[in-house]
Amino acid sequence: MPLVAGRLVDRVGALRVVVGAELLQALGAVGYLAARDAAVVTVAAVLLAAGQQLFYSSLCTLISDVADDGPKDRPFAVAAMVRSVCFSAGGLAAGGLLSVAGQTAYRIAVGADAVSFAACALLLGLLVCVPRPPYQAARTAVRGCRGPLSDGLFLGIIVATGLAVLSIDFFLSGISVYAIRELHTRPWLPGAAIALAGGLTGAGATLALRVTKGLGRTTVMIIGAALYVVWCGVSVAALVVPPTWRPAEVLAATVVMAMAGLLLLRAGALAEAVAPTAVRARYLAAFQYAFTVSSVLAPAVVGLFSVAAWLPWLLDGASAGLAVLLLRWLTARLPRSALHPAPLLG
Repeated sequence: MPLVAGRLVDRVGALRVVVGAELLQALGAVGYLAARDAAVVTVAAVLLAAGQQLFYSSLCTLISDVADDGPKDRPFAVAAMVRSVCFSAGGLAAGGLLSVAGQTAYRIAVGADAVSFAACALLLGLLVCVPRPPYQAARTAVRGCRGPLSDGLFLGIIVATGLAVLSIDFFLSGISVYAIRELHTRPWLPGAAIALAGGLTGAGATLALRVTKGLGRTTVMIIGAALYVVWCGVSVAALVVPPTWRPAEVLAATVVMAMAGLLLLRAGALAEAVAPTAVRARYLAAFQYAFTVSSVLAPAVVGLFSVAAWLPWLLDGASAGLAVLLLRWLTARLPRSALHPAPLLG
């Protein structure tokens, strides 16, 4: 879907693709409500997954289109902050519904999803206007430009980001398994850790941007990836901590993980700055592979808890360490204008 999204954005513009993605997800949610057999459930799941990938693969281009000229670090950070707050609110709402409405809560939640997707599409269609060049002019500009997956430096950004953000998906997929099965802690701990991470991201995105404004983008990302290595070390140390202290250990590790995630938010602005203007949509859509591949690999890493409690942490820490090395390599080769936005150069 990322490559399909990039070509669609080049043809019809990012706004139309994002609106279409929201409508596609709304249709998928309605499909779940109407489903009475496995075939309809499968169709609904495909519609939701396709819409989600189209959305994320075109959202960065839409943000770039509506943001002011200049560095896009702040718009991307604000978008991440809002997204994190809404993820947390959605999780709390779903948990509250399940606690008071039982099985009926599932249908209420899916219905609310359908309404929210449709409302999002309506708001975008009514309130957002993005000027775009005619299709013929855009097609002419694209000629002669290589694709994102044949651009070695941009591919390096995708790989480095994917190696680093594997920690996020590993955390979301594995914290329950680790806390309950391996550490034998209270059932409330995984939910508390996820809520803490979401809250810190929601509250600290723009603050992290201000604190690190004097540093290059890859430098900030290197610090973030290194903090993921620290997070893995602190997390695995919980195995030898007395049981009464394990919840505090896990929550402290979660703070480190959230700080790392805040620093990795600079990846989107780096990708946008490196992407050639004529094919920016395709580049930013391809950048989504850093996150889609990570989300596929994370459950497999979590599955390794069945082999040894320390093994997933070793692999995730090694992945973040490789991200540090690759980002250092990229720092010496990327344009200075991409590493240091113009206001910082001044």
